[in-house]
Amino acid sequence: MFTEEQIITFKVQRFDPERDQGPYLKEYHVPYTQGLTVLDGLYYIKEKLDGSLAFRASCRMAVCGSCGMFINGKPHLACHTQITELESTVLEIRPLPNYSVIKDLVCDFTPLFAKHKAIKPYIIRREAGEIDNPTREFLQSPAELESYLQFSYCMKCGLCLAACPTAATDRNFLGPQALGQAYRYCADSRDDGLAERVKEIDHAHGVWRCHLAGACSEACPKGVDPALGIQLLKRQVVLRAVGLGKGRKLAAVVPPPSGQAKPRVEAPPFTVPRAKAEIAAGDSRS
Repeated sequence: MFTEEQIITFKVQRFDPERDQGPYLKEYHVPYTQGLTVLDGLYYIKEKLDGSLAFRASCRMAVCGSCGMFINGKPHLACHTQITELESTVLEIRPLPNYSVIKDLVCDFTPLFAKHKAIKPYIIRREAGEIDNPTREFLQSPAELESYLQFSYCMKCGLCLAACPTAATDRNFLGPQALGQAYRYCADSRDDGLAERVKEIDHAHGVWRCHLAGACSEACPKGVDPALGIQLLKRQVVLRAVGLGKGRKLAAVVPPPSGQAKPRVEAPPFTVPRAKAEIAAGDSRS
């Protein structure tokens, strides 16, 4: 049980490529407060103990994915990880593995974004009319949405790639983030881009390089299962190679309006009569 008098020891990896021979751990002591997160502790260090510490952060609410770090041997979002969850008063914080280090806890995500871009993460259609100059929208059922919805929650935090043992041995491996997103678009009923994406994923460093360790899915802070997405993507590639799976019906464009005006829906009555009078008075003043 943590108390307000408790001191949390942060062992943070420091490394400045322009000055240091190599990475080293530096120790800081941070007083515990209720609800303290790892990111809170790092801000305490930067603001009160050592302003030279470098790390990334933005939203503080597990939405942007900026603060991914290796905390006590596992990839986590620092803002999403409370000290009490770690059940230790000693924390070892390092930059995410499988990335080059820019400084301290800041990693270079250029390869991650390049691989994401390579799989063409957007809707592809043979008829480009409604894509290039949209007039309406594509019709999609709730079941069709459900087939890929979880994969759309990816925020590119990079934790899955940091956890991936294959990425640790093959820097050219596309990785779970890019491959999971490739499946997200190929499974979308509005998309017809599998043939184009196969060129980017069906090779020695692509979808077949995944050995289904499952570490990527365990690491994802949003509950996305990229390991599953990769296996389903393998199935799509195989079906296409043997000439099956071509009968999928693409989502059609929503039909144009029938021309009949929608019935007018009256606003519900005011719950508080006085509010109606105040609004009416405001309208008259304006």
